[in-house]
Amino acid sequence: MVRRITHELCSCACAKSENYWFVSLRSQFHQLLLDFVCRYLASRSVLDETIGYRESGWRRLGYVIPILVGGYLVFKGDRLSDPLDLRVIPHVDALAWTGVVLCIAGLAFCIWARFTLGRNWSGVVTLKGGHELIMRGPYAVVRHPIYTGLLTMFVATVIVLGHVAGIIALPLVFVSIWIKLRHEEKLMLQKFPDQYAAYQRRVKRLIPFIL
Repeated sequence: MVRRITHELCSCACAKSENYWFVSLRSQFHQLLLDFVCRYLASRSVLDETIGYRESGWRRLGYVIPILVGGYLVFKGDRLSDPLDLRVIPHVDALAWTGVVLCIAGLAFCIWARFTLGRNWSGVVTLKGGHELIMRGPYAVVRHPIYTGLLTMFVATVIVLGHVAGIIALPLVFVSIWIKLRHEEKLMLQKFPDQYAAYQRRVKRLIPFIL
């Protein structure tokens, strides 16, 4: 009798500990991804040089709105009504740790790409005076490594949270990034017609050797 009660108490404690670990992990994912997306959307170029082109606010809304809606679904999905809050990816430690590794890898890839761009970087679609075509570092792997990292972080978060709303959010986030990168590439082809065309043939947009 004592042994059974002890076993039940230990099982309950382990379940509570596991639940606390998962809630803490989910909170950290929320904070990390939300902070990165907010900084990315709100940021501006650090260059004070002459701006050759900067997109209008209306054009920017075309990709900001989908990613904001996607972010809302990811972060608030477990509080939304059925079936959006339904968990379809099981809570398994192996999947949770896979999500952790992917999120850290995506963030590291974003940071690497950001520092590689240096003063050429801007949070909005901009063509500056003295703009350079960067093809080294992560840009030798994919043409848009910051977007690759961001998508990886979103996928990782959806794996950890596992609800229907997060899965619905992924296409919205992808569409947002696709709209923006297509606009960026048109400008780069205007600025570097021969170099960028050759770069497009050699390096994929988001996923090495695939897309």
